[in-house]
Amino acid sequence: MNDNRTPGSEPIRDARTLGRPKMLILGLQHMFAMFGATVLVPILVQAYGLPLSIQTTLFFAGIGTLFFHVCTKLKVPAFLGSSFSYLGGFEAMAKLDAGKYAGMDPAVKLQYACGGIVVAGLLYVILAAIIKAVGVRRVMRFLPPVVTGPIIILIGLNLAPSAVSNASTCWWLALVAMAIIVVANIWGKGMIKIIPILLGVVGSYLVAVIANAAGATALDSAGNVVPLINSPVWPRPLRWASSPSSWPSLT
Repeated sequence: MNDNRTPGSEPIRDARTLGRPKMLILGLQHMFAMFGATVLVPILVQAYGLPLSIQTTLFFAGIGTLFFHVCTKLKVPAFLGSSFSYLGGFEAMAKLDAGKYAGMDPAVKLQYACGGIVVAGLLYVILAAIIKAVGVRRVMRFLPPVVTGPIIILIGLNLAPSAVSNASTCWWLALVAMAIIVVANIWGKGMIKIIPILLGVVGSYLVAVIANAAGATALDSAGNVVPLINSPVWPRPLRWASSPSSWPSLT
């Protein structure tokens, strides 16, 4: 079989071959990606009306990741964050207002939704056992890219309204971030092609710093005009009060 891949385009099987500096850069990109995705899920669930805690989500994401590394004997460098696949279930539960769910407290509805996720997790365990028994190759025959691809597309389309809402606070800056990521991912060479998300975050932030110094503004969630970057103004001298409610704010 002929291999038409261009030199240098081969997948990286072991990140350690890149060296520590490049590994640290990749780790920084992964941190931005995982933190944003992990925190966004509880934010969206809260928008549906269910009080899913961001702190609890981050805590159990960390616990799940540590458990995963123990099970895989530190062989798979992965982070287990929030899954966007369950957003439809959270939204359906939040809108359910018939029968015993009529007038139900949102915190109780959240318990039902999380219980459904636990059942889904148990189903994953059963399917994993079946796949291990029959072999991965046999299962993948029924899950080609033409099947898995549309599922991923549907998840992205489900998140599109949130992306549009966030981008609407400053469209031109959102387009700058998108342009940096697309250019780096398509035309980038070497390390540039591997870290498009990190470049998009850092590059758009530098542009925002320059634009903010020039007087550019944005819109907050209430539609009010605010500076593009809000810098905390700390009182001098800094004196901490006994009550946290009187501490200086970062917003």
